[in-house]
Amino acid sequence: MKIALASDHAGYNMKKVIEQYLKQQHLETYDFGTYSTDSCDYPDYAHPLATAIENGDYQLGIIICGSGNGINMTANKHQGIRSALCWMPELAQLARAHNNANVLALPARFIANELAIEITEAFLNTLFEGGRHQKRVNKIPCQ
Repeated sequence: MKIALASDHAGYNMKKVIEQYLKQQHLETYDFGTYSTDSCDYPDYAHPLATAIENGDYQLGIIICGSGNGINMTANKHQGIRSALCWMPELAQLARAHNNANVLALPARFIANELAIEITEAFLNTLFEGGRHQKRVNKIPCQ
């Protein structure tokens, strides 16, 4: 599985922790930036990540900013993205199982790195249930 990563300055340190965890799990990653804790704008990194997922270059993405909101909203502007802001593992499981989320958004200023890893594990290890949920997912894109 190929996983795309992106963050702003507030999410940079958490992103590096998650990236290390993913590599330990032998998963291929690509970091779309930012590459430091210097102040920056999350759309500059969320848009390229979302485009790469839409193009099929990566199966899943993980995006991180201070609250998780801004980077999540940006990614969800893309028709092929279903990004879910999660602050507990159960939300990540439901986002994958019921909504077929393909991007996980994390709020770096509100959760610890250890919890971020648990949420990431839940996101990666949960499959979409399909069935009755598929018709709802099909209605998400604007027509």
